[in-house]
Amino acid sequence: MAERARTIPVPPSATDTRRIGQRSAAHKDFGEYVRLRRGALLRMARRLVPDPTDAEDLLQAALLRTQASWPGINDKTRADAYVRRVMINLRTEWWRARKAVEVPLEHLPDAGSEEARLQQLLDQEQLLGVLPLLGERQRSVLVLRYWEGLSTKETAQALGITVGTVKSTLHRALEILRQELAPSQAAA
Repeated sequence: MAERARTIPVPPSATDTRRIGQRSAAHKDFGEYVRLRRGALLRMARRLVPDPTDAEDLLQAALLRTQASWPGINDKTRADAYVRRVMINLRTEWWRARKAVEVPLEHLPDAGSEEARLQQLLDQEQLLGVLPLLGERQRSVLVLRYWEGLSTKETAQALGITVGTVKSTLHRALEILRQELAPSQAAA
């Protein structure tokens, strides 16, 4: 019979025990930080996302990421700023990952139907009614981008402004239109 090799347990070195002690102290320190700052951190999360449940989820995900980096955070007085940045990054990731809601074709009106043409005319009339609320540049960007079908770069060149200005102007214009059209759409 073959003889089995015996494994002899090796006691941890001084550096291993010191490292383990540092890790447990860091985790204890992190737990204390969360216990003391949870309320303020949750208020931060509520400012980033409107839904209270989403705010809780955002905070928990941010704390999980922060816990992994906690020993590397040298200035614990800046921990709130670190957690806030993690929450902002997470919210951005969630926003980018959102999926468009699919509408089955049978729920869409027939594009050639009388009802669809009438609804399209009503929508255009509503839109034309709120366009005067926009500034001149906002209207120009909106018309070139969506009615003329120009790209962002082409719109910028046509108006003699930067691509970033086109994007921000378009964003603000669409936000105004959404706010103005939302009450009328809710009533319909």
